Amino acid sequence: MNTFTIGGVHPQANKLTEDRKTETAPLPVQAVFPLSQHIGAPAVPCVQKGDRVLVGTKIAEPGGFMSACIHSSVSGKVAKIDTIVDASGLRKPAVFIDVEGDEWEPSIDRSDRLVLQCNMSREEIVERIKACGIVGMGGACFPTHVKLCPPKDCAIDTLIVNAVECEPYLTADHRLMLECPDQIIIGIKIILKVLGIDRAVIGIEENKPDAIAVMRSKTSMVSGIEVMPLRMKYPQGGEKQLIEAVTGRQVPPPPALPANVGCVVQNVGTVYAIYEAVMKNKPLFERIVTVTGKSVKNPCNLKVRMGTPVSQLIEYAGGMPEDTGKLISGGPMMGRPLLDDTAPVVKGTSGLLMLPEKDAARKEERNCIRCAKCVSACPMGLEPYLLATVSQSQEWDVAEEGMIMSCIECGCCQTTCPSNRPLLDWVRLGKNRVGGIIRARNAKK
Repeated sequence: MNTFTIGGVHPQANKLTEDRKTETAPLPVQAVFPLSQHIGAPAVPCVQKGDRVLVGTKIAEPGGFMSACIHSSVSGKVAKIDTIVDASGLRKPAVFIDVEGDEWEPSIDRSDRLVLQCNMSREEIVERIKACGIVGMGGACFPTHVKLCPPKDCAIDTLIVNAVECEPYLTADHRLMLECPDQIIIGIKIILKVLGIDRAVIGIEENKPDAIAVMRSKTSMVSGIEVMPLRMKYPQGGEKQLIEAVTGRQVPPPPALPANVGCVVQNVGTVYAIYEAVMKNKPLFERIVTVTGKSVKNPCNLKVRMGTPVSQLIEYAGGMPEDTGKLISGGPMMGRPLLDDTAPVVKGTSGLLMLPEKDAARKEERNCIRCAKCVSACPMGLEPYLLATVSQSQEWDVAEEGMIMSCIECGCCQTTCPSNRPLLDWVRLGKNRVGGIIRARNAKK
């Protein structure tokens, strides 16, 4: 059974909600839409205070080539355009909408009818995906219309559907495959049409045998689409790690892209969103969110409208457990701790984890013992101990030479460190600073 070859760890899966069918979360009283829900330039508001909007109304336009539209997930009145503290802890501009109902844009097909045939051209499909604000649903939130237009000098031959979901606790992608397999297959066919290729591989880790069986049954009579079970190892859902596991090809260091080795990778949730956008004219304004934790009374998978405060999801799951030590947007490895429960659900919110204090508490940091476990665990072949040290001492040139920008922030180094050093924290800081230096340098050219 395939997997990637460099580094990786085996954290406890804790898939507490894998058997919980997706439920629909109630609408919020007020929905909040941060304008930075994707990689690239923030979206620009195209509504004003007092404007009335419907579900699916565009409320913000792309702020540049690398950007994405944002649509309202509710019907009501724009209360204000202000700022809000997002999952990163930074204050960002946002559109606030007071909810008055659930009236949808009439152009959206709300029926349960499965649309099988796509009669659009490649260009029309990409334009529809762009207009519907589709971004990568695996967490990176890369604008999908950009990803589906790889450089012309790259010969793409394989679409890889990332259905790995290797992050502990999260089960949103798992449930999506069990509940909406037909839509996923049609979404794959749409992407193949755009790319002009005839091969797709759905990568699923072996701990999801029911999803593997369902997707195999749906693809058994479909030419060009293969389901590939993968051996469990974190972070197999990383783009470069998945490409190696599926094809055996290794993506060179930056600025090389997956397209340079003939691959395009799309998260299974993104594939489903593409189906809804192209075949139903439905913008990306809701997604499945796993609400979980060992002490949570009612861990669940919820279909949630964007802009819903996470406090509402916590209440639906039975309230915040008394032993909660950390509230995380995402999973325990790559998720971001939230300052409080007022942050809204956005396009990249895959999960909400209430981590018990005993699991969240930091252990006493000790000196590095030069064991090199962090080096062995790094799936990018980096030297985390060095990158953390030079980041702490602000030696940014050394950090750049050590390829700090190649770090995928998976957390393997920090979880394996016997000295409990906050390696990822320092590397993240260093990566942010070095990235700023590189952008400033390029701007002067």
